[in-house]
Amino acid sequence: MRYEFADCVLDVDRHVLLRGGETVPVEPQVFDLLELLAESPGKLVVREEIIDRVWNGRFVSDSTISARIAAARRAVGDDGKSQRIIRTIVRRGLQMTAEVKSDAGSNSDENRQTQKLRYAQGSDGRPIPYSLTGSGHPVLRIGSVIHDLEAEWRLSSERTRLIDMAKQFRLLRYNKDHGVSSNSDHQAVFDLRIQEILAVTKAAGFERFSIIGEFGGTFPALHFAARHPDRVDKLVIAGGWAEGRDHRGDTKQPDSIRTMISEGWQTPGGGYAMGSTLSYFPEGPLDDVRQMVQEMQALYSREQKLLYRDIGNSTSALHLLSEITCPTLILHGRHTEVHPLTEARKLAAGIPNASLVILETANQIPLPGNPAYEIYMQSLIEFLGAPSDS
Repeated sequence: MRYEFADCVLDVDRHVLLRGGETVPVEPQVFDLLELLAESPGKLVVREEIIDRVWNGRFVSDSTISARIAAARRAVGDDGKSQRIIRTIVRRGLQMTAEVKSDAGSNSDENRQTQKLRYAQGSDGRPIPYSLTGSGHPVLRIGSVIHDLEAEWRLSSERTRLIDMAKQFRLLRYNKDHGVSSNSDHQAVFDLRIQEILAVTKAAGFERFSIIGEFGGTFPALHFAARHPDRVDKLVIAGGWAEGRDHRGDTKQPDSIRTMISEGWQTPGGGYAMGSTLSYFPEGPLDDVRQMVQEMQALYSREQKLLYRDIGNSTSALHLLSEITCPTLILHGRHTEVHPLTEARKLAAGIPNASLVILETANQIPLPGNPAYEIYMQSLIEFLGAPSDS
């Protein structure tokens, strides 16, 4: 969906605002506000509707709302005095006064992409939620900043990335089982992940497919590709690592991220919780990171976060790399610190048919709006769309 007004283009699917042909960086809440107004030009959009759409119905102060409105006006070349594009109706709401052209015949809710959940039966009989979107080559995506399909879809940055992927592929995602305890050994954890993958790919009708492993999805992706080479056509590892920090000889300092989780995860929106997540996304956008933390704090306890941190720290995949036979692409930020570029180079050097693309970012994975995001998506699409030699 694209909306054109004044000298602006609001590209919803790519989560990009253009003014005069130039990209204008905007925070996710500002983008959502502009989208809401552009959907119904000339209509009064009341304050309650704005809060419901932009802040998911959460309590928000008047000063915060005013700040986002001012930022939206600046982004489209408007201001509070002239109000030639965004008009304030005192004590009621906002109105998009500019003429808006869209590339759809209707701006109703039916035109907004939604997510439908399906269920596969796990090996223990428990249902595994999964989602299928898009068409074309089958691609399984493993790993995310948050391992819950509904919570992930609520994150504007993740939703944008998923929609971009689904435009190119038949994209499969699933909820991983959280039934992992501190007594679980590594092999038991990855055996569980493999069983989940087998269950959801069978339910989705995927016989041979590609895998995108992001963040902690690195290890399940590598284990599955090594154990089931006949099923995996291509492999992408994005923002991953070959060895956890416990195995890295150059890691001497205490784990500051673990400390921040331990000290502050239970404080809603607190600085320690934000800091632990900003470590992965120092370039933000800040609103995206804040939204991630809110969703994760609602979903994970402090003990769960510490457990997953400990598993990532203590795991090594070096012994698997030579067993990966499919073409593999490694995507990694040049300036990342949590899992530095040296880890990506280990992956690329150890996997026989691997290549490495270095992204100019400090984020573990570039989010929409980051200058490296377009290169990230382009590299991923070109690699998965090219014929496989295997």
